[in-house]
Amino acid sequence: ILQRLPVSLQFGLVSLILIYLISIPLGITKAVRDGTKFDLYTSVGLMVAYSIPPLILGILLRVFLAGGTFLDWFPLAELYSDTYHDKDLWGKILDRVHHFILPLTCYVVNGFTVLTFLMKNSLLEEVRLDYVRTARAKGLDERTIIYKHAVRNALIPIV
Repeated sequence: ILQRLPVSLQFGLVSLILIYLISIPLGITKAVRDGTKFDLYTSVGLMVAYSIPPLILGILLRVFLAGGTFLDWFPLAELYSDTYHDKDLWGKILDRVHHFILPLTCYVVNGFTVLTFLMKNSLLEEVRLDYVRTARAKGLDERTIIYKHAVRNALIPIV
């Protein structure tokens, strides 16, 4: 277990960072554009992504993108290529990223869907509160109200 712990920590930390980097801006955008086609299409896409179990997603990614019967874009084994030690720093980083893409996709998909909807709903609740109505009555522009006041309070449940 100790031998594989650093790899698990790498995947866990990177997926956590990616989940927050994707879901917070997407949730804010969905809340700002609530009821539009963008909101509808992204909601459908998020529901489809959420409904696919990570194991099945991993199998689909492997078959379609990693040397199955279709494309051979990504490697299937190991954390780096055979020529990893011969590369410079940027080559090593790009090699690791190339090997991380498929597993991280499986890690991230379910997590960011839930957090995106939580961010959207939290922001929509904040926008309906009295202090936002007061800020609008004082003449603040909508961007300042959303990004300076409402988003701060909407992030509390997510944090």
